[in-house]
Amino acid sequence: MLSPTYSQRCPRALAAVVGENGEVTFVQPMLSLWDEPPRDHRDRLVARSSDRVAWLRARSKGITATDAARLSGIRSVQAIALEKVHGSGFGGNAYTDHGRAREPEIARWVNGEYGISPSDGLFHANGERQHLATPDGLGRSHAGDLVLAEIKTTKSAWQSIPRSYLRQIWWQQYVLGAERTLLVWEQHLDFVPVNITPECRWIERDENEIHSLVQLANQVLDVLARQR
Repeated sequence: MLSPTYSQRCPRALAAVVGENGEVTFVQPMLSLWDEPPRDHRDRLVARSSDRVAWLRARSKGITATDAARLSGIRSVQAIALEKVHGSGFGGNAYTDHGRAREPEIARWVNGEYGISPSDGLFHANGERQHLATPDGLGRSHAGDLVLAEIKTTKSAWQSIPRSYLRQIWWQQYVLGAERTLLVWEQHLDFVPVNITPECRWIERDENEIHSLVQLANQVLDVLARQR
């Protein structure tokens, strides 16, 4: 199921009933008027990053938004599968350390300006326990729809949103069931913020991109299943 608000039903065959006189009557089966609603994202919480051991363990068992950011095509499938088995060996650097240090400050700005609260929850997709995401923020639009926030720090001035970040955001939207994400980024020079306030842009949900990501993610899971 690619969209958390839509599921496709296969047509059901007519039932044939034979009466006492030998006449055959075709009976149209009763169809449900509504699809079963998706589970609320709060009911799909897997772990919290505050419990880092449980969070890392849960992430290792599925495809995360970080993985999805790299799912640019079929070549990336094998690479991600290998890392899931053997580990990446990357433990962070000065840039990731800076990002972790600045994220709480930027998150406070996001909450104050847009009412999107910080989140450390790892969630699974509706009906797909191995499709996982940990968005940086969760909130509600004026219409009551779920919206997300994703926070980045960068040493470069962006001319456009990096494609990997878009893939990460679309995956999060799919997993959580959100329609929009506020992407917030803070540029720094030698780890000192360049501007007083971060920059931001709303990213809309894209079902075509989500469909492609889900297909590639499932290919990674298929490779892992064959290696076990």
